[in-house]
Amino acid sequence: PKAPALIELLKTEGVRHLFGIVGSTFLDVLDALYDDTTMEYINVRHEQGAAFMADGLARVTGQPAACLVTSGPGATNLLTGVAAAYVAHSPVVAITGGPMSANYERDAFQELDLVNMFKPVTKLSVLINKPERIPELMRYAFRMAMTGRKGPVFVEIPRDVLNNQEIEIDMIPPEQYRPDNARLPHPDAIAKAAQMLQQAERPLLVVGGGVNWAHANDLITRFSEQLSLPMITAYGRNDALPNSHPLYIGPLGRAGAPEAAEACQQADLLFVVGSRLGNFTTYYDHRYIQPGTRIVQIDIDSRDIGRIYPVELGILADAAETLNALLMHADQTHVSPASEAWQAEARRLRDARQSRLEEEGNLSTLPVKPQRVYNELRRVLPVDTIVTLDAGAAPAYGYDRLHFSTPRTFITPLDLGTLGLSFPAALGAKLGRPDAPVLAIHGDGGFLMNSQELETAVRHGINVVTLVMNNNCWGSEKAYQKHFYQERYVGADIGNPRYDQYAELFGAKGYYVEYPDQIGDVMTEALQCGKPAVIEVPIDPDEFPVPATGGRRG
Repeated sequence: PKAPALIELLKTEGVRHLFGIVGSTFLDVLDALYDDTTMEYINVRHEQGAAFMADGLARVTGQPAACLVTSGPGATNLLTGVAAAYVAHSPVVAITGGPMSANYERDAFQELDLVNMFKPVTKLSVLINKPERIPELMRYAFRMAMTGRKGPVFVEIPRDVLNNQEIEIDMIPPEQYRPDNARLPHPDAIAKAAQMLQQAERPLLVVGGGVNWAHANDLITRFSEQLSLPMITAYGRNDALPNSHPLYIGPLGRAGAPEAAEACQQADLLFVVGSRLGNFTTYYDHRYIQPGTRIVQIDIDSRDIGRIYPVELGILADAAETLNALLMHADQTHVSPASEAWQAEARRLRDARQSRLEEEGNLSTLPVKPQRVYNELRRVLPVDTIVTLDAGAAPAYGYDRLHFSTPRTFITPLDLGTLGLSFPAALGAKLGRPDAPVLAIHGDGGFLMNSQELETAVRHGINVVTLVMNNNCWGSEKAYQKHFYQERYVGADIGNPRYDQYAELFGAKGYYVEYPDQIGDVMTEALQCGKPAVIEVPIDPDEFPVPATGGRRG
């Protein structure tokens, strides 16, 4: 029998891994995969893990990723993971088998109004009610997921529609149903942007995730070099440019570098490339962006241009095309570089950050400080390591302290703050880029939220290393109770198993490290052990990041 239309359509889009849990609504589809070696069904242990894995794969490859789960609770379990993909502009296609068509609106077994449930966290949420419409509507789904600002889509297909294989399908390549050419900037906008750069005394590049999605990473550094423009990155977007670049100061935003914040406060022109200036980048107040600062904002979607901070110039275009046009224009019109004084100030801030981080190598108290853990990681992680950082207190220290050299190597929960994302996202990232070392960094709280996927990792041979920094509490919240509630702790303390032993029970490799000078060697060994591995490091239970609202409430 020929493969179901759904499988053929997914393969046309380059989907090679399908994440989910086996369900009775799509058994015909799974049966077709028995003989098909070009696509693997990654059978996970909780649907939330499937969605996070798809998100991780999509973020590191830039290609669409897909989940296939069953109706009712199978689909509702995906919801948080699809929301995470929505916040990350990640092209995840979530597909669910539904009840029999004849049983809709009858409160049938596992019947819920999923299409409306998923609407607020997707670019498109749709029900396919006839087999012959599967090709058209799946192409619509991929067009929505992959064009403009990317994002997840949700598709529900009743089981009788999904398992009807009698349809004829004309296979056409993606470029015939979704445009692939990037949106060009308006020439007037380019001329005005160049003029504003020319007039500015302290111009600063703010580099966002749009630079990764547009493959504009080399262009941003060329642009920075040509005009001697200092650079900072938006929250969670540290991998958009090589952090060793002499013009890069550091990351802005929650748990970012104070030196980047200082640069932002001093700038008279913010040149924002592919960033929404979102909540954890800017806090929507004036602590970083001074009132009256001139802003140029380049975004693929008009929704966020000037949304929070009024812009002097909004450019609705692809980041790479815009940078290309700016480079050409600057060449022809001889735009002069930023002033020597501003370059010197940027160097001073960059050096201040570097020496501050190096100083943390001297932290020697036990249990080890999380800052020291990152100091050790910076020494030993291979340059192409993909790092997924969970929400929570111990991971938060990583935003300012991890070093990135290549694009698409940093995955965070961004402004959703999803605990438990990091480990499954790392598994998806490893499947998407099997040659890269992959490290998930967790606190104890977040890791246990999806640690069941250790079994998936072992069974599928997905060799990711997970670092669990254990302080036996929900650290981000405990920090608030410490600062603002006189240390009256409610709901903040938790208990844990020994995670090295826990890993071994699943057939993974486990390590337990108490001393900072052993972290590097253990990490190197874990990355080379040929198995999924978990490293537990007990950390100082009294070391917390400053609460996010500290500035407002203090």
